[in-house]
Amino acid sequence: MPCWVDTDQPDPVAAAQFYSGLFGWETEDTMPDEADGHYFMARLSGRDAAAISSMHEGGPPFAVWNTYVRVDSADATAEKVRAAGGEVLSEPFDVFDAGRMAVCADTEGAVFCLWEPGRHRGAAAVNEHGAVVFNVLHTDDLDAARAFYGAVFGWDTIDVDGSMWVLDGYGDNQEVLNPGMRDAMAAMGAPARFEDVVASLAPRGGGPACWNMMFAVDDTDAAVARSVELGGTIVSPPETVPWQRVAVLTDPAGATFAVSQFIPPGA
Repeated sequence: MPCWVDTDQPDPVAAAQFYSGLFGWETEDTMPDEADGHYFMARLSGRDAAAISSMHEGGPPFAVWNTYVRVDSADATAEKVRAAGGEVLSEPFDVFDAGRMAVCADTEGAVFCLWEPGRHRGAAAVNEHGAVVFNVLHTDDLDAARAFYGAVFGWDTIDVDGSMWVLDGYGDNQEVLNPGMRDAMAAMGAPARFEDVVASLAPRGGGPACWNMMFAVDDTDAAVARSVELGGTIVSPPETVPWQRVAVLTDPAGATFAVSQFIPPGA
């Protein structure tokens, strides 16, 4: 399942200031002093939430957010990507003792990373203000996406005001970690299998196929206003849709992300 996000930035120091001002992140550069670049770990109350990185040689020449999907083996999953018709853009490699990763693209060109955890297992802060609440695949070929991600990760889809990715058994794990989770979802009127949701889908909207992410916020309108104060740009203004009030923004370097305020039914 998606387990981590980071953003490649031309000026990671400025990006750390922007996102800290927006989400209340505490950032720490985890690269050694002699390193050429930066990797700012972003934390909420001491828990890893995301990261901000310098641009990588061979990577896209623009600011972008990256989705990492946790796997048992980066090497074996990279072969599944090839077999399903995708592309391995960067062969699996070790990231110090943190884990092993690869950079891949699906059949429509959406880029994502594989993450085989070592010391770093993924985000410890999720589904709260300033943390990721959903990873979203923007695609116009739902059938091709189902075939590819089903073959590579075992994902299926359900229709919930659009489509969402589900992984059988994920809800069982969540119930162990959060006893009563299923009952709480049922009380809110959540649809069947919602406890197994691991990611979401949305149309491309005229742009390229891509993975992007949605950060939870306590107040979408306040977050949008704060983003603009800090130099961000509004792509789509706040809109209330089932279960959430959402807006799409870019940071000062142009990386796109969304913010979402949870609104339960009847609120």
